[in-house]
Order: sequence, then C-alpha cells, then structure tokens
Amino acid sequence: MKSLAGITLATATTLGLAAVPSAASGHRDLVVHPGESIQRAVDAARPGDTVVVLPGTYRESVLITKPGLTLRGTGERTVITPAAAKGARAANACATGGNGLCVIGTKGRTVDDVRVRSLTVSGFDKSGIWASWTDGLSVRGVSALKNGTWGIAQERSTRGDFRHNTATGNGDAGIFVANSVSEEGGATDTGGTLVVDNSVRGNRIGVTARRVRNLVIDGNTLTGNCSGVFVVGDESKPAAGAMTISGNRIVRNNKFCPATPRLSAIQGSGIVLTGSEATNVHSNIIRGNVGSTPLSGGILLFKSFVGALNTDNTISDNLVRGNKPADLANRDTSGTGNTFVSNTCGTSVPAGMCAR
Repeated sequence: MKSLAGITLATATTLGLAAVPSAASGHRDLVVHPGESIQRAVDAARPGDTVVVLPGTYRESVLITKPGLTLRGTGERTVITPAAAKGARAANACATGGNGLCVIGTKGRTVDDVRVRSLTVSGFDKSGIWASWTDGLSVRGVSALKNGTWGIAQERSTRGDFRHNTATGNGDAGIFVANSVSEEGGATDTGGTLVVDNSVRGNRIGVTARRVRNLVIDGNTLTGNCSGVFVVGDESKPAAGAMTISGNRIVRNNKFCPATPRLSAIQGSGIVLTGSEATNVHSNIIRGNVGSTPLSGGILLFKSFVGALNTDNTISDNLVRGNKPADLANRDTSGTGNTFVSNTCGTSVPAGMCAR
C-alpha cells in the first residue's frame, strides 16, 4: 500500500482525511471537509503537521494537546460552533468546559508552538479559544464572536502571540491574559506575550491583563466595549505590571456593564490600571470614552478591589481628548512613583497633569 508521509491511503480514507506530504519537510497537510471532524484530524496529526479546515460550519469543540501543530481555516468561511447535541464529537475536555478551541498542557509538560490561523469560533458558553500551560501559542486572523465569557484567553502560559484577530460581543474580555483563573497567587511572567493589531469591539472589556507581567499590548483598536484595556493586580507578589501599553486606538468604549462582586460598574473607560507597577502607557489615542462610574475616563489609576496600590507607572505622550469625567485621572493618590508626562489632554484629576 502506497503511503503518504507515514499515513497509508487506507488510513487516510478511514479517517476521512486527505494527507498531503510536504516535500521539503516531511510535514503533512491533513485536509478536513465539511461534514468531517476537525478533532479526528487533530488526533491523527503529528507535531509539525497542518490541519487545513475547508470552508464550512463545524459543530464541535477541538482539543489540541500535542506540540507543533498548525490549525488553519479559510477565514470567516471556516466556522467552529457548538455541537447541536451531545455526542461523540463533544466528548472532550474542551467541550465539557464550554469552550470552542482549546490548547491544553500540564504544569510539567506545556504544549508548545501551536499555531491557529484564519477561522471563526462563535457561540460557546465559555471561551472561543482557551489556552492553559502553553508556550509560544500563536493565534492570528481568528474571529472570536459572541462567546459567553472570553473571546481568546490564555492562562499559565508564556510567549503567546495574538495578532490580527477580531473579538466581538463576548461576555467578558475580548482578549484575556491571566496567571490563573482557578487559584490566587502572584503575577506570572508571560515571557513577552504580544497582543498586537487586534480589533476588539462590543465586549465587556476589550483586553484584560490579570495578575501578569512582561507583555505588550500594542496597535489594537478597541471600541464599543465598557472598558478598553484593564490591568488587574492585587496584593500578591510579585505585583502585576512591567508591561507596555502603546499605540492603541481606544475610542468610545461607552457600553454600560453593571457591577460585579469584585468590581464596580464600568462605562466609558479607556485604560484602567489597578494594583500595577512599572507599566509604561504611551503613544495611545484615547477619545470619547464617557461615563459616570468610578472607573470612567480616559486613563485612570485606581486602587484594586482589595486596595493594592499602583506604583512606578509612567503615562506619557498619549493623545487623550473628549473623555469624561476626565481625560487623565489619578484616583490612587496613595500610590507612589506614578508619573504623567507630555500627554495631550483637556482635563485631569487632579488638575495640572495635561501638558497641553
């Protein structure tokens, strides 16, 4: 029987897949057609392989636990959505967690260098994409739409790369980066995770960085959320922060979100730092974020819900106009070492922080 890079023609037929080897690398493309299972292709793939998902709607959750895989769709025409009924395709940890596409490792064995490209995940109870214990996960060209909690989320992971994605209408954050969602602890070093050039609209919060350090949030467009960027820290050590928030366009995030047990109501918030240290906020355009909640305004420093202070943050060279009740607001006056330098704005609390 003639083989295709280690998968025989008979095996490929049994799986309902087309396995096409790469002459250069020996890596294969496993092609999934409408009506076939993405999960079966992922299970059959080897590290370095690409699972190519053709246009269609795939009613399943997909779990990736092996390194080096690429999952590639055809953009908006490749849609992953919840299974219509419980069955064989739903019987994995990703589905039982209410998520659409999961990349999951363990503390002792991370799942490394997985790439997700050009597809849509929509309508899941929890997250569109959920990653835990990963290193080097890259998500590009993905649309995460109307998922119950997060659009694209990463915890306990390092060196993530999230760029050119769209996150719209998700119940909490469009893009969420955290140390852990299940236990308390100090901020973890993300190893330089990148959240770059994404379009994030109509979520509760655009981008949330919760109890993490060492990441970049740059060049994103955030509009129509309750808050654009929210950095969350607490009293744990090390503190959240040591990140860069730059070059973002944060406009009219005026959706109203009611209070939760851990946070007051949110509306009209551009960038909020709570319990952060050594974060550099610079060269952002922040306009028209308007509300009347304690967290409303252009750029705010605010004590965390447990009273942790902001320290040694620098807010510089931002264009902050038309935000209410103020363009710049330091509502954490007990915090130390926070500086506001060369920001173009009209109003500040306390007064005098606008350069022009």
